[in-house]
Amino acid sequence: MSLGAIQQGIKISELDAWGKLSDLGAQILEGGDIAAFGKMTHGAPTDPISAAYFGTTKGKFRLVYPFSEQATVVDGQIRITDESTGETRTFTAGDSWFVTKGTSTVWEVLSEGFVKHYLAFA
Repeated sequence: MSLGAIQQGIKISELDAWGKLSDLGAQILEGGDIAAFGKMTHGAPTDPISAAYFGTTKGKFRLVYPFSEQATVVDGQIRITDESTGETRTFTAGDSWFVTKGTSTVWEVLSEGFVKHYLAFA
């Protein structure tokens, strides 16, 4: 077992290209083909528990969560709307959330891009 800190200020340029966000299951609402980036810190995306830095370029998209997730923004600014309640929240570096599997959300990346660190539970 090892101990690793979640780094604040991680930029998209420090992550690996993961393709288009639409290829990862998101419905793009604005911004054309939004690019996705990431770097695993535990496991793989298909494992029952995984963790990674994840970021996208600017845009607006719908995502139905395929897992439950705890996440913290490490760079940028986003606005997330829970479509089941209509609640909208804006998150900046240092802000965290928890969302349950199956929740339909609309994301607006307000900065040129954003990066979060997440812990996902299948």
